[in-house]
Amino acid sequence: MNINTGSATGRVLLSLLIGILPLFTRSQDTTKLLPNGTDGLTFNPADTGKNMKPNEFVGPIATFKIGLGYIHDFVAYSESEKFKQQMDSLHYNLKPDFKLRDFRVLGSGVFKTKRYLAFKFAYMWDGDNEKWLVRESGLTIGVPELAGHIFIGRTKEGYSMVKVMNGHSPWTAERQMALDVIPILADGIKYFGYLPKPRVFWNLGAYNDILSKGQGFSTYAWQYDARVGWLPIYFQKTNEVLHVGVNLRYGKPVDGKITLKSRPESNPTPQIINTGAFTADHSSHIGAEVYYSNKGFLIGSEVMMHNFYADNAENHRFYGGNVVVTWLFTGAVRPYSTNGNILGFVPVKKSVFKGGWGEWEAVVHYSMLDLNDRSIAGGKFWRITPMINWYVTKVFRMEFVYGYGVLDRFNIKGPVQFFQSRIQFTLM
Repeated sequence: MNINTGSATGRVLLSLLIGILPLFTRSQDTTKLLPNGTDGLTFNPADTGKNMKPNEFVGPIATFKIGLGYIHDFVAYSESEKFKQQMDSLHYNLKPDFKLRDFRVLGSGVFKTKRYLAFKFAYMWDGDNEKWLVRESGLTIGVPELAGHIFIGRTKEGYSMVKVMNGHSPWTAERQMALDVIPILADGIKYFGYLPKPRVFWNLGAYNDILSKGQGFSTYAWQYDARVGWLPIYFQKTNEVLHVGVNLRYGKPVDGKITLKSRPESNPTPQIINTGAFTADHSSHIGAEVYYSNKGFLIGSEVMMHNFYADNAENHRFYGGNVVVTWLFTGAVRPYSTNGNILGFVPVKKSVFKGGWGEWEAVVHYSMLDLNDRSIAGGKFWRITPMINWYVTKVFRMEFVYGYGVLDRFNIKGPVQFFQSRIQFTLM
């Protein structure tokens, strides 16, 4: 079996991170959030002295925290004859692969001003494109007069909880396929907030491509997003939460054309469903999200419909969704934050380097995306994924993943099995 172990850069970074891992087993507290709230990348200026972590600093005008992120993926396949026939039609030859997904450097801090003012930046080596990219970067301004915050810069649009969450924190290795229709980043302004008494939250955003045009994620000339919801159940002390939300989006694709495509929740795998470029003057998107969390148990679902409209061509509609169930069977509880209304990183009570077992999580995930509509035959794919997450320490996570899926394309239904694993390092 020939396995591509990735670039020399990836191998060097992997060796370095594993070698220094024990030094950081006490350097991350991802459950701690600021009273005013941001995204967990900044820290409280009052945390000085013995509460300071090795990656946190206090300067004369602002605090500063530096972070790192690293992901390396492995995948192998068991292909049915029908699936091999489909891959042959797509000119793909799937082989086992060990690939650097991304490496990123993060920075954040809070200015020592009367009004809450925080900054963050991220610079990432993209293993797919093999180049450095600016990721989430900008300023967060506290607006207590409006019960929330305003962010200006490059960020997640705000559509879908799991899309807003830090990419290293969700329970599955990759977000569900139906979210691949929504760009991962956008440049613009976002207003988000939460009212404690009625337990209502919102996220409103407006974006354009003035600074990002030509970059891979910038497929829209402009777009508007709204995510609003309610917490029918929210007991902060016991961390029992019922989260219900609705997502709305309206945008204009660049140059009146767009291509929708998705990998089968395996980053080294090609985008096996793909519409090709088609005419679209505007698009609208609607989604719903429901999550219930109680102690170590979590169940959730997100469904969505993507509509594309053309003045002088066909309109198209695509849909997808997922259901996930997870159980942290070692006693940990995944925290919920009203700062952005998202679920956070799993806290680790006793890491392997302290003589413990870390934390273990069992996950079962089902997802599907249908990119067939009228004259477009982009394909339909569904997948069920049982997996185990091992949170070795607060900064080091391993994933052991099995996936079974069926590709419906070229008038053939082809089953395929995935055997995946991931090494993830996250210092924030």
